[in-house]
Amino acid sequence: MSNRPMTLTVAAAVMAVEGATALLLGGYVGVETMIGRPSDLMTSIAVAVSGIIIGAALLWVGWGMILTERWARSPGVLTQIFAIPISVTLIQSDQLVIGISLITLVVIGLVTLLSPPTTHALYGDQD
Repeated sequence: MSNRPMTLTVAAAVMAVEGATALLLGGYVGVETMIGRPSDLMTSIAVAVSGIIIGAALLWVGWGMILTERWARSPGVLTQIFAIPISVTLIQSDQLVIGISLITLVVIGLVTLLSPPTTHALYGDQD
């Protein structure tokens, strides 16, 4: 844990922000589904459950990064790659603040996860 580079800490923070956001949005949809009258109940429930599960999973991956666990890098990188089309869609849908914020997190996440200090911390000197 003491050998964790700043890049891995930043990557974990990115995962935490993304995870907390998904968790909160899933919870919000769940509450709105319970107190409101959704046009499609099953879709609303699926969106809420998906948001909560994905948010919790992303927080778990971020925790793995804090613990300098090798397994956390792959799901972290995949999350950032999957977030690229979401960012583009948000930007194209005139949701500029959210889209630009997400693409900024994506770039920071990818740069920190793929940086040499992170690679060294997770895999050491493997010649």
